[in-house]
Amino acid sequence: MGPDPVGPPQFAPYHHPAAGWGAAKSVTRFLVKEGAYVDGPRAIMRMNHESGGFDCPGCAWPDDTKGLHLDICENGIKHVTWEMTRKRVGREFFAAHSVTELSGWSDFALEDQGRLTEPMVYDADSDHYVPISWKDAFELVGRTLRELDDPNRAAFYTSGRLGNEATFLYQLMARELGTNNLPDCSNMCHEASGRALQASLGTGKGTVDLKDWEVTDALFIMGVNAASNAPRMLTALADAHRRGAQIVHINPLIEAAATRTIVPHEFVDMALFKSTKTSTLNLQPRIGGDMALVRGMAKAILEQATSDPRALDRQFIERHTTGFEAYRALCEDTPWEEIERQSGLDRAEVLKAARVYRDADRSIVSWCLGVTQHEHGVDTVREIVNLLLLRGNLGREGAGPSPVRGHSNVQGNRTCGIDHRPSPEFLDRLAEACGIDPPRAHGLDTVSAIEAMRRGEVTVFVAMGGNFALAAPDTPYTHEALRGCELTVQVSTKLNRSHLVHGRRALILPCLGRTEKDHQRGGVQSTSVEDSMSMVHLSVGMKRPASPHLLSEPAIVAGMARAALPDSGTPWEWYVEDYDRIRDTMSRALDGFEDFNRRVRLPLGFRIKQPARELVFLTPSGRAEFSTAPLPDVVPAPGTLALGTMRSHDQWNTTIYSDNDRYRGVRNLRTLVFLNADDMRERGIDELDPVDITSTAKDGSTRTLNGYLAIPYDIPRGCAAGYMPEMNVLCAIGDHSTQSDQPIMKHLKVTVTKA
Repeated sequence: MGPDPVGPPQFAPYHHPAAGWGAAKSVTRFLVKEGAYVDGPRAIMRMNHESGGFDCPGCAWPDDTKGLHLDICENGIKHVTWEMTRKRVGREFFAAHSVTELSGWSDFALEDQGRLTEPMVYDADSDHYVPISWKDAFELVGRTLRELDDPNRAAFYTSGRLGNEATFLYQLMARELGTNNLPDCSNMCHEASGRALQASLGTGKGTVDLKDWEVTDALFIMGVNAASNAPRMLTALADAHRRGAQIVHINPLIEAAATRTIVPHEFVDMALFKSTKTSTLNLQPRIGGDMALVRGMAKAILEQATSDPRALDRQFIERHTTGFEAYRALCEDTPWEEIERQSGLDRAEVLKAARVYRDADRSIVSWCLGVTQHEHGVDTVREIVNLLLLRGNLGREGAGPSPVRGHSNVQGNRTCGIDHRPSPEFLDRLAEACGIDPPRAHGLDTVSAIEAMRRGEVTVFVAMGGNFALAAPDTPYTHEALRGCELTVQVSTKLNRSHLVHGRRALILPCLGRTEKDHQRGGVQSTSVEDSMSMVHLSVGMKRPASPHLLSEPAIVAGMARAALPDSGTPWEWYVEDYDRIRDTMSRALDGFEDFNRRVRLPLGFRIKQPARELVFLTPSGRAEFSTAPLPDVVPAPGTLALGTMRSHDQWNTTIYSDNDRYRGVRNLRTLVFLNADDMRERGIDELDPVDITSTAKDGSTRTLNGYLAIPYDIPRGCAAGYMPEMNVLCAIGDHSTQSDQPIMKHLKVTVTKA
């Protein structure tokens, strides 16, 4: 998957602080490698600025509230530099390389060719992509969509990179066509969070902001590898530790971010090699054991309340919640022995976490995919909310639930209409604001869209960003589904696997990157994004586009829409002339976006109103609702392991920068599996031995990866871990949660044997 190794595989445990000089050296090497001696540093200085700069196109961690201009990270710099490369992929490249040849290249080699420069169409006779004009490309899309006998035979996917304005136009196009088939990356990542929070609190989002992180007494970080997935969180963790807050990391692997850090923009600490701790307690539950741990913490709090009435916020519970007595009975009936067995932790360890929670006046619980990508992900997030409700950790400063989103605008995509299950209220406002009659039936999510393509029921697949062919589960099944389509359309900045796994007809439509100036008739345009904590702010590109033939994402959506809907009353071209016009319509269609154009230009933008933050619960009861789900059995059967997939450090989503994983001590290797040392001895496996990994799906079918190398790691017995997207093949298309429909990428049942 990655570049050609520069040496033999190596493993040595990592014992240094996260970030610091290791990050600085890595960034320097990357800038030199990409030849970005001038453009890279210039871009770094303009990232995350209040005005006149662009928002980091990497993760969705919010911008520093104090206006810190150097609130940047290693991965953000790599992401920007990767986008700003001087390498180009034009018609000459495609003329020299057939699709069959390119299919044999590594995924690193594909993206490393550089930026796409003009629209291309697949020519089946020559097996090459050939140039096509934008007009003809839009007409091909439009004609194919117009000829469908049912608009639900098309699916419109988006990754989290799409800005809010393009997102709004994209969902508007799909719904004006007559479909809610709007699968997105949230279907694979945080769908469980949204459904759980909606059921418990009447909102699909977390309720806290960065200022809450700055004053809370206790942080519980669950299933998050912050140093790689949200590196700017390290600043918040270091600040919290210095002011005496308790920080509890809960993860089967103790990651670098859960030990100590040197924040790069703290120049004195950098010069003195002075690190700051980022945790006060580390707990390692078994994979899938988070819900049992949280249940145990709640049980301990309730037991303490019999002698110490301050352990519970009874006034909050009585005024703002429902279902408390049933939940208390459930906790009482859950034996400590079962909590220990399912969590994989001793009772004493659970009580340590409960004591931290009880003693803190204000607590935040934050989580990521380590919690959501399970069969029981919804129940686990609801259990987190149960715990928060017990002590009234909601609706006040420094307290509440805080899911950590991945890509930079994945939350904004959902807010602005990318939802295969839209609410009637949203559709009513959209209809009134845009003068359309949107479909009311639910559409297809990511998994069901793949299954529909495989059955031949969806024949047109359009993807705005991302690398769907690699990111999706059950890779061979997904590839077969895509190849069965009549037309696949990929809107992209760089060449990737999804351009080679295509339908009978295929288009590559190159778009501007977030770092590039977007010139329209109304002048240079800005786009907005929403971060993990519901802050919406503007982003303005600063660099000359990689090619004069690139179009912006709103322009591409509008071009496809006009071709597919020639009689549409929607002013597609007028919208693209000036994005303020799109925002004016959004302010009428989207709850919380009123007076959009003025508010988004305020310093740091604006925060979307959050009823649950104000203790207004849009649930059937009008209150926050306790849940009473039973604990799932997550203990692996004898001889099997629970395997979770994850990123390496030198990787962002499916983009792989190198075959190294600095924070886990790995060099020149991606085809590996991390194992408990006792599990390795039991199987007669030594360090770096080749092994075969076989997963067993819910339907009994199996999938195998051969010749992966075994790495001994500090991970609980019965657990294993390895990298996505290589290991996505192990997750069968049917292995998705019945609660959230998410692929269960973090809880695969596998056997590992010596090859």
